[in-house]
Amino acid sequence: MSACCVPGRGRTGGGHPAAAPPPTVRTAPPPPPLLDLAGAAFRMGDSFGEGYPADHEGPVREVTVAPFAIGATAVTNEQYARFVGATGHRTDAERFGSSFVFHLLLHPAAERHVLGRVPRAPWWLGVEGASWHAPEGPGSDLEGRADHPVVHVSHDDALAYCAWAGVRLPTEAEWEYAARGGLDGARYPWGDDFTPDGRERCNTWLGDFPHRSDRPGGRVGTVPVTAYEPNGHGLYNTSGNVWEWCADAFGTAGAFGTADAFGTAGPAGSADPTGRTDPAGPAERVIRGGSYLCHSSHCNRYRVAARSHNTPDSSTGHGGFRVARSLLPEGPAPA
Repeated sequence: MSACCVPGRGRTGGGHPAAAPPPTVRTAPPPPPLLDLAGAAFRMGDSFGEGYPADHEGPVREVTVAPFAIGATAVTNEQYARFVGATGHRTDAERFGSSFVFHLLLHPAAERHVLGRVPRAPWWLGVEGASWHAPEGPGSDLEGRADHPVVHVSHDDALAYCAWAGVRLPTEAEWEYAARGGLDGARYPWGDDFTPDGRERCNTWLGDFPHRSDRPGGRVGTVPVTAYEPNGHGLYNTSGNVWEWCADAFGTAGAFGTADAFGTAGPAGSADPTGRTDPAGPAERVIRGGSYLCHSSHCNRYRVAARSHNTPDSSTGHGGFRVARSLLPEGPAPA
């Protein structure tokens, strides 16, 4: 995996701080806005041979998902703030004392808080004090970004939010089914052309990565969770903006569709597969969707089949999540 996508904290050299206590509910959470999807069989994986071999995007196989509900958007800063206010949750970034910030986003007041650069990806800075409420480091805040996706949240932080809100993270199969929006085998949630009729459809890098953004004013970073058009299922920003955590562990061996690398069932007709990982390897978790830093010149993981991974305690300035819920099949009508 390229460090340009997701610099990881890892579990070696310094360890993990004491485990956070389970969230204590002080106020009832608002029901999250979810879209009900009937579930179906669909073709999962890279139909164009454009994925990275180490990511195990292929071969394409048929997968069946049961009915479920999923967030139309990623969880926002406003929603996450309600959770923190209700539970007092401290994120992994806060407990570790640092997180990863893209170099062009560093707040001027945070320059003296830079701990170092990521080897082979010096555009990633370890910044003391960077967190979900200070996304560019000390001196930054969330002013004007209530409707942007929350970032600097680890897999563990996402699970804590889910426990509070009465939801869960989507499985990887659910995520891809929902992200495809009903389009069979397409590259993107809207089709095969990245800019149909010259229209931009997602928030990815525009310019000379990682040195210059060609967006108005040199803008870099997240956009509101409802920016751009939704896909055929009504989901927003399943390509670009922020990486999204899934429930699955990321396999470290084998080919796509095997129990080691992707699913618990065989390659054909698999029902609701959940990824596994080699017990001797890192317990990394799947992330999907790409981010505002993706560009064809260095990382094409904004395709709907693309997948990557990170350790569950890692957090970055381009990593968030959306939530899901199982839907029970309707029973017989009462007599």
